[in-house]
Amino acid sequence: MAKPTKHAPKICWATTIVMAIGALAALLTEQPMWGVVGLLPATIYQVYRTEGESTTWASWAMLGVLVLLGALLLLGVDVDLSTLLGRSSETVAGYEVPLGPITMVGPVVMAVLSMILIARTRGRFTKWLAVVILVGSGALIYVLDPAALGHWFSEALRLGLRRLG
Repeated sequence: MAKPTKHAPKICWATTIVMAIGALAALLTEQPMWGVVGLLPATIYQVYRTEGESTTWASWAMLGVLVLLGALLLLGVDVDLSTLLGRSSETVAGYEVPLGPITMVGPVVMAVLSMILIARTRGRFTKWLAVVILVGSGALIYVLDPAALGHWFSEALRLGLRRLG
């Protein structure tokens, strides 16, 4: 059953503003936890709004990754997954995700999942939230490693152009 949309625009605008404030605070203070906090409302509302099996799965996975990332940042844990797993990348939903510090992999996985939601969701509000999460994840990637954002942007552009052509 479709979720009510009466208050959806207001809630989406509010989550967008909270994400922007969190991203800006993270960028200015170089503290990624602000970005995590800023993404929380949009991610929670995305979980509520999605209905299909794969989109619901992606939304819940994003929320789990975000909560885990917040916990790891609070505890100061940053394990290198490529060393731990013995490989340099992993395929997530058809996208190649390079492995590295676990705190960097979290926002990258969220960005990939939000791209999946942008492609698979039909509702305008779920697409809106997915874009908000993608932008917030990009801000987190930049705060954690500015050079990595350029790599991910070029990779996403390459994949997008390949799908169009």
